[in-house]
Amino acid sequence: MAQHLIARSGEFQRALLAWYRAHARPLPWRTAPSLYQTVVSEFMLQQTQVKTVLPYLARWLAELPGFAALAAAPEARVLKLWEGLGYYSRARNLHRLARAVAAWPDMKRTPEAWRELPGVGPYTAAAITSISFGARAACVDGNVVRILARLTADATEFRDSATASKFFSPLAEALLPATEPGDHNQAMMELGATVCCRQKPLCLTCPVREFCAAARTGAPEKFPRLAAKKMEQRAVARAWCERDGALLLHLAAGGARRFANIHELPTPAQAGLEEANVARGELLGKKRRGITRFQITESIHMAPAPRGKLRAGLAWVPLAGLGAITLSGPHRRWIGEILAARATR
Repeated sequence: MAQHLIARSGEFQRALLAWYRAHARPLPWRTAPSLYQTVVSEFMLQQTQVKTVLPYLARWLAELPGFAALAAAPEARVLKLWEGLGYYSRARNLHRLARAVAAWPDMKRTPEAWRELPGVGPYTAAAITSISFGARAACVDGNVVRILARLTADATEFRDSATASKFFSPLAEALLPATEPGDHNQAMMELGATVCCRQKPLCLTCPVREFCAAARTGAPEKFPRLAAKKMEQRAVARAWCERDGALLLHLAAGGARRFANIHELPTPAQAGLEEANVARGELLGKKRRGITRFQITESIHMAPAPRGKLRAGLAWVPLAGLGAITLSGPHRRWIGEILAARATR
């Protein structure tokens, strides 16, 4: 089936590109394209929806309009602008990338060169260089995997998305036109985001339906076949300690694997409190969040303030000053909910 599709690649490319030019969403990195905006948007869009990214991108560009400004910014400011997007390693990698690019004597234009930079894998390198420099490199993300699996009705079961991306990369490269590869890549991603959706794909309005083997089966949602992700369940207690209009928070060390230099409510161990005593305190909320392969349930309990000198990483933060610090997105939201609920009592 793939060979039949490749044989008609010219027809496929023309149909896809005509649709894209007529129906592409007017996103800022398309309406006013620049290398910097492409790079920042690609980092923000990793594991994040477009509608979430748009306000973040606008604020980011207003404060850090280019590689030089980002390179010169302190990390604390970078993390604050990123607050709520999650996966803070992306922000740190983007910061390091800006410093590297700002130091280049000449702009590098190949995927291979960009893959040497922090946080840039095959997909991101292909996206940046094809869109900005016309490099002939195919982007293969989850959207593209879904399209290619359905076009070919390939029933291979993949253990994860990375394996599927590697499998479909040769086909993506074979379908890439010699001219305007950046528009082709964006068209594929747009098709996956707006038409060839994971659930309830809009097959009747798809511009490349005539090429799609899965549409002919009547069950396109069966493709691609990805093994179910196994999530590990974890439970975490959090202590809510207040004193004189201030909230006790923990700042993860700069070398922490996750949430480095990010504030969160402390665990009993971080606060120097007995977990059993914290668990007996009033339950203010039970919240859930997913981090990589972990599904974490966090129970937030009212707790007494720790006595004596605070442990390293702890700080009393005035409630009125919470907006000035960087909190993890879930904890920012949960703290706001708890404070709002208490205000209505």
